Amino acid sequence: MQRVAFSLPEEVLEHVFSFIDNDKDRSSISLVCRSWYEIERCCRRNVFVGNCYAVSPEMVVKRFPRVRSVTLKGKPHFADFNLVPDGWGGYVSPWIKAMAAACPSLLEIRLKRMVVTDDCLDLIAKSFKNFRVLVLISCEGFTTHGLAAIAANCRNLRELDLRESEVEDICGHWLSHFPDSYNSLESLNISCLSNEVNLPALERLVSRCPNLQTLRLNRAVPLDRLTNLLRGAPQLVELGTGAYTAEMRPEVLANLTEAFSGCKQLKGLSGFWDVLPSYLPAVYPVCSGLTSLNLSYATIQSPDLIKLVSQCGSLQRLWVLDYIEDAGLDVLAASCKDLRELRVFPSDPFGLEPNVALTEEGLISVSEGCPKLQSVLYFCRQMSNAALNTIAQNRPNMTRFRLCIIEPRTPDYLTHQPLDAGFGAIVQHCKNLQRLSLSGLLTDRVFEYIGTYAKKLEMLSVAFAGDSDLGLHHVLSGCDNLRKLEIRDCPFGDKALLANAAKLETMRSLWMSSCLVSYGACKLLGQKMPRLNVEVIDERGPPDTRPESSPVEKLYIYRTISGPRVDMPGYVWTMEDDSAYLK
Repeated sequence: MQRVAFSLPEEVLEHVFSFIDNDKDRSSISLVCRSWYEIERCCRRNVFVGNCYAVSPEMVVKRFPRVRSVTLKGKPHFADFNLVPDGWGGYVSPWIKAMAAACPSLLEIRLKRMVVTDDCLDLIAKSFKNFRVLVLISCEGFTTHGLAAIAANCRNLRELDLRESEVEDICGHWLSHFPDSYNSLESLNISCLSNEVNLPALERLVSRCPNLQTLRLNRAVPLDRLTNLLRGAPQLVELGTGAYTAEMRPEVLANLTEAFSGCKQLKGLSGFWDVLPSYLPAVYPVCSGLTSLNLSYATIQSPDLIKLVSQCGSLQRLWVLDYIEDAGLDVLAASCKDLRELRVFPSDPFGLEPNVALTEEGLISVSEGCPKLQSVLYFCRQMSNAALNTIAQNRPNMTRFRLCIIEPRTPDYLTHQPLDAGFGAIVQHCKNLQRLSLSGLLTDRVFEYIGTYAKKLEMLSVAFAGDSDLGLHHVLSGCDNLRKLEIRDCPFGDKALLANAAKLETMRSLWMSSCLVSYGACKLLGQKMPRLNVEVIDERGPPDTRPESSPVEKLYIYRTISGPRVDMPGYVWTMEDDSAYLK
């Protein structure tokens, strides 16, 4: 078979390889022989880099000279929880400069948790002639001036997504920089912008883009102007609305209802900041066709949520605040049999007293009533082992389960025991579990369950859990497919980390903060594993001014083939053996 494969023309093999999208499969192909390596190298069009410091941009553009789409991730995931100090890194500038010089045919750039400047956006706008897609998720460092450069110069732009980014919103007039002849936009997400946008420019842009399918607006877009936008784009598939805070006006409601009625293809709905419930009936005409509903910013109370959700029988994904309560989740379970993903966020994560009637019973109900449920993120104030066991048995097809009990170290509220057995049931019954977040009172026993049963687990997040190093040892030695491990405020220290050092080279990253790992252990790990970047993050000052046995504030470990990064701030120290990277 191998000799036959080698005899095929390169054009044939390139065509065959083009049908293989999985990164691991592409990497395996490149290892078969030198010929396949070169063919795969030249025909790779999409590149994903899960850590922008794992490889240098120069290496990537040299390895894949014909790349058309690049996806980069920067800061660690815990940056979403403000655990990564300001100025840590994740700068995209070196990547943009390298790609501008070597990949003029680049079409798509997708960034997450990275620092993007206006100069970067200007370089993108002027360097890639046929540029089509710019996605900036949870990024920072740029302003609407940079967006104006994209609008003015990227004549073939199809997608602009600024989801959850921090944009210095200088003015809304950047939208007017799209040329009057521009009509290629297919997706626009400006929901993160804080100021008012230029509504006439937005309306003109929307009305002249017949292929626009996704439009997510910021909260400054008023209801009466939303009507005009919908009439100009009845072909929308995804819509993010503005705020529904205006005083109830019957004529506005009637016009809005009529506009929604004309959106026959609408499948996804989000937004509803500070919604006035009396306006909710306007969206009823599209509810039966919705597959995605994001109400994570909507302060809608349970009775109104129940009326809305009960009409959305085709829902596959629901994001909602805990105002939905157990009663609303009961209705969800009865009405939405095709539900795949549920996220319930806290309306008052820091409140001392519960202000909503949301318990484990709501989640049990959904697990019983929604046979296709695979992904759960659930914030609540109480949980029991019995409930977790029931959920696990109801939904063994679960692939993502993230439970966040508001008060750390909360035990089973019925028995006052740790929640070890409940989470043990989750990993034992859900054989295909890939992502897990733990919370509540947990001992080392839960990590023994995880190491024994969670063989397909790829990402684990842990906080305020465990008794000793044994817990960390169970995870590192038992979870064969673990790629990302995030730990905070746990009594894990040196022994398990050093004993399982080889495991770290098979993972993408390990984050530990407020644990018991010493500076001395970090130094030893850096010397023992030269292909890892072992970064100590400590804002108290140089760690070598304290005893080596002193715990470090934060530790970030990731594999790399490019050596220590050069843009570390003053509070980051890398423990490395420089000789490992000498050429």
